[in-house]
Amino acid sequence: MSAGETDALDRADMARLASGHEAALTALMDRHGGVLFGFLCRFVGDEDAAHDLAQESFVRVYQHRTDFNPSQRFTAWLFTIAGNLARNHLRARTRRPEVPWESDGDENHTSPAESFPAAGHPPDEQALRTEQHTAVRHAIAALPDDLREAIVLCELEDRSVAEAAGLLATTIKAVESRLYRARQLLRPRLARWLAAT
Repeated sequence: MSAGETDALDRADMARLASGHEAALTALMDRHGGVLFGFLCRFVGDEDAAHDLAQESFVRVYQHRTDFNPSQRFTAWLFTIAGNLARNHLRARTRRPEVPWESDGDENHTSPAESFPAAGHPPDEQALRTEQHTAVRHAIAALPDDLREAIVLCELEDRSVAEAAGLLATTIKAVESRLYRARQLLRPRLARWLAAT
């Protein structure tokens, strides 16, 4: 399905939702829930929190269904809502420093995929890859919110600068600037890993 077709469906579903057809919200969640969850996972670094934030984002869509402007892209509106919720979540978490970047508070937490050596990779290489993954995650978590959004969308989710600009409701030039500044901040923090590649 093309972006234009998706936009048309989104506008139609938002019109249906505004007129009282609540099933339209399910259609929007089915179409965008997975992508939104992935974005939030990378943004806040916590699957449980990302799940809650994704749900809350769609709650806000429902609550403000009559405020949606059909001349704008639904995805830009949705990601603005989600980004604001994620930033609020991260600010609240920094006020509670006992909760680290990992989802369950365990500094040594790894995902199930990281717990076992990948096929074809010796254990020491797998440990190094896990350490690198953690270093990158922490470095991205330390970025200012606007820079983190750009890096997550363009580098981790492999979206084009134009797509990221649409989702963040900003200009291509602004996204390019954020990417440049983010890379400048990440380079010294990840110097060890960049030298190894």
